[in-house]
Amino acid sequence: MEKSCSLLVYFDKGTPALANEIKEALEGNDVEVKIEALKKAIMLLLNGETIPQLFITIIRYVLPSEDHTIQKLLLLYLEIIDKTDSRGKILPEMILICQNLRNNLQHPNEYIRGVPLRFLCRLNEAEIVEPLIPSILSNLEHRHPFVRRNAVLAVMSVFRLPQGDQLLVDAPEIVQKFLSTEQDPSSKHNAFLMLFNCAQDRALNYLFTNVDRINDWGEQLQMVVLELIRKVCRVNKSEKGKYIKIIISLLNSPSTAVIYECATTLVSLSSAPTAVRAAASTYCQLLLSQSDNNVKLIVLDRLNELKASHREIMVELVMDVLRALSTPNLDIRRKTLDIVLDLITHRNVDEVVLMLKKEVVKTQSGEHEKNGEYRQMLVQAIHTCAIKFPEVAGTVVHLLMDFLGDTNVASAIDVAVFVREIIETNPKLRVSIITRLLDTFYQIRASRVCACALWIIGEYCLSLSEVESGIATIKQCLGDLPFFTATSEEGEGQDTQQKASQPVSSATVSSRRPVVLADGTYATQSAVLETAMSPPTLVQGSLASTGNLRSLILSGDFFLGAVVACSLTKLVLRLEEVQPSKTEVNKTTTHALLIMVSMLQLGQSWVLPQPIDNDSHDRIVLCIRLLCNTGDVVRKIWLQSCRESFVKMLADKQRREAEEIKAKAQISNAQPDDLIDFYHLKSRKGMSQLELEDEVQDDLKRATGEFTKEGDDANKLNRILQLTGFSDPVYAEAYVTVHHYDIVLDVTVVNRTKETLQNLCLELATMGDLKLVERPQNYTLAPESSKQIKANIKVSSTETGVIFGNIVYETSSNVHDRTVIVLNDIHIDIMDYISPAFCADVTFRTMWAEFEWENKVAVNTVIQDEKEFLDHIIKSTNMKCLTPPSALDGECGFVAANLYAKSVFGEDALVNASIEKQSDGKLSGYIRIRSKTQGIALSLGDKITLKQKGAA
Repeated sequence: MEKSCSLLVYFDKGTPALANEIKEALEGNDVEVKIEALKKAIMLLLNGETIPQLFITIIRYVLPSEDHTIQKLLLLYLEIIDKTDSRGKILPEMILICQNLRNNLQHPNEYIRGVPLRFLCRLNEAEIVEPLIPSILSNLEHRHPFVRRNAVLAVMSVFRLPQGDQLLVDAPEIVQKFLSTEQDPSSKHNAFLMLFNCAQDRALNYLFTNVDRINDWGEQLQMVVLELIRKVCRVNKSEKGKYIKIIISLLNSPSTAVIYECATTLVSLSSAPTAVRAAASTYCQLLLSQSDNNVKLIVLDRLNELKASHREIMVELVMDVLRALSTPNLDIRRKTLDIVLDLITHRNVDEVVLMLKKEVVKTQSGEHEKNGEYRQMLVQAIHTCAIKFPEVAGTVVHLLMDFLGDTNVASAIDVAVFVREIIETNPKLRVSIITRLLDTFYQIRASRVCACALWIIGEYCLSLSEVESGIATIKQCLGDLPFFTATSEEGEGQDTQQKASQPVSSATVSSRRPVVLADGTYATQSAVLETAMSPPTLVQGSLASTGNLRSLILSGDFFLGAVVACSLTKLVLRLEEVQPSKTEVNKTTTHALLIMVSMLQLGQSWVLPQPIDNDSHDRIVLCIRLLCNTGDVVRKIWLQSCRESFVKMLADKQRREAEEIKAKAQISNAQPDDLIDFYHLKSRKGMSQLELEDEVQDDLKRATGEFTKEGDDANKLNRILQLTGFSDPVYAEAYVTVHHYDIVLDVTVVNRTKETLQNLCLELATMGDLKLVERPQNYTLAPESSKQIKANIKVSSTETGVIFGNIVYETSSNVHDRTVIVLNDIHIDIMDYISPAFCADVTFRTMWAEFEWENKVAVNTVIQDEKEFLDHIIKSTNMKCLTPPSALDGECGFVAANLYAKSVFGEDALVNASIEKQSDGKLSGYIRIRSKTQGIALSLGDKITLKQKGAA
């Protein structure tokens, strides 16, 4: 069993010669040299070295010193040395320090008295303490509070020794008398703490005798009172009422720490609405009054716990919680919104939405940092409110549409997605939303927001006036046609033409210059220059001279051009249904065809550095063919099936959210056939809810594998790794337990020889973001005996790490020859650190664009079904598929899906799987992994490469 230690100092410079150097330095007269030597001696002792020859030297040359620093270091030295022999008996030389301690306890200087008293609290040897008891008790009446407060602690320490109740029989009575007359707050705290730990009845008697003055006690004493109440109420549950009155009175304490502890104690002791409401109100008060962001986050965690168990009470305080949005910190705002969104009901939704609207308006004034990200959070919160309670959608949708042109693209996309969902789920708002969208469309400057807005215009402009307004808006934002012009002049004396191109922003120029031909004659050559008619100019905050669609298309965004073509096609097809005049229909159709043809010409010209991509080209050509020859089947697909797919997508999303909520609600902590726990009827051996915290130590043992439930042995055996061979003189195996932030190696070392192994050391090293916490110790191993060695390794990131090392030892027959046994490597699996998680599609795409590390893995598998292979990858990587099941339905020979997981360190892992079935039945494609850190991208790629061939 390892001995307890109250002092840890790292030191890695121990050599055999250092002990002699320390001894010589301690025997000298230089105080500074003595101090350094004493520090080195202490650090050697802390690292397992034994220096018995130093004790007499320190007694002779250090003990008489008057220097305060040397005296403090001396006490540290005396604290850590072994004071007993192998049989547990006190060493005879320890009597030498008793006289020195007695002299210090009677010293006229209060500091020299107080420090030894504090040192006595760390001694466990009654033989050393017993002669000092009269001096300890006399210090209870010392004039200085520093001495008195440490004297009380020393009394408590002596009384709690195994024989302490015999050494100090009347200690509780002495301390109670001391407490009744003491005025110093720290001394009173220590005295009450002694009664709390050693004579609980006396502590309760003092508490109820002075209960009227409890609010005047200091913060430290009030904290001990709360701890006493929690301890008493665990045992005597019937007396909770009178203690809860004391707690409620302490809620008026000026100390915020006491108030916080009062609220926590109230919740743990009582589930009565009055007590819970008082605790929740206290948390809300702390949330607003504290300036420390860490405190606010802790309080929000407590409120989140209350929300789970006392939701009805938390609903009443939702507006108080929402006031935490005044804090500039984004983490606090995010956590506040998460709590509030789960507490919204029909009664408070109007107030919550009004508050959120005010916050959105504030973000325009520049009062807060990171306004764009905060606005995005608010938009998402309002979106959630509007989906849950459609009646409030009308009050917020028009306000949010003002942010479609927001410079923060993520926020603008959230608004566009919100508008797209609301216009489908709230038919009453469609006309007003379309009108507002057409009025503000020209302000949108982001391509993705324009694409979403164009889809809404194409799908929901239904009446004649809406269709005509939609087409007119698109035409206005595209500007005059064509998008570019080309001029050409024939060269004299030359049949060929040389074409030159200029950037979009330049004007049309025709230039002539003389050139020398191959035969030596002169000729005039002209250059054909193609330029954009209207150079794109972006002016933030006002309508630019160039329309937003024209600017984006002239910058080479042909995907948006394809969206424009599709939206125009839908509008023209719908115009044919609502416009009685065929002349107007034909005129509009012709102009739409002209726009599409102009975009194709622009994409195939030299005006832009990059030509149009094949996909956008094919979509625009499809739109042209459709407008030239429209069939009823195709018309139905474009005007009905697209929206039906969108409705199906929304229904699928709502169904998945409902299933998740239902799954959370149905989580059961007990099996149907479990016995009901009537803890009021159980004996004191039974465990109630209040006693759960007493089981923390057992839970820790379960987590580290010190004992397991029946049936877990097989699982434990699976985690045992063999480190050496069966023929090695020393056999070693390790049981690996992976926690969130550390790895525990429980190594069993067996001496298979007939000799005693001396200075046996398990030397470990790590590769990756792993770090060995402790310095290895030396052991002596008897013949054919075994030893359990534990090693702790700190983990700082999600990365496949490797632990390797040696076992080094000496034999009794050959002490100078050290034997080295190389251990097998231990590979730490990345799957122990990542877990499936969910994120919105917009968030996934944003992170995909931002993350810099990518790992591309080619598909190489014996599995021949693409969906089966996708399921295999999901299972192998422990990730969540974000692509809804409805999008994966059907048989088309191609699957594209997004997977997402989050590590315990908060790292995001993104995976995109694109799989295609070839004509020969084999699968091909790529699996791309992206992450902010290199380690997770490489490790996840290695895992997929290893596992993708199939479950062998």
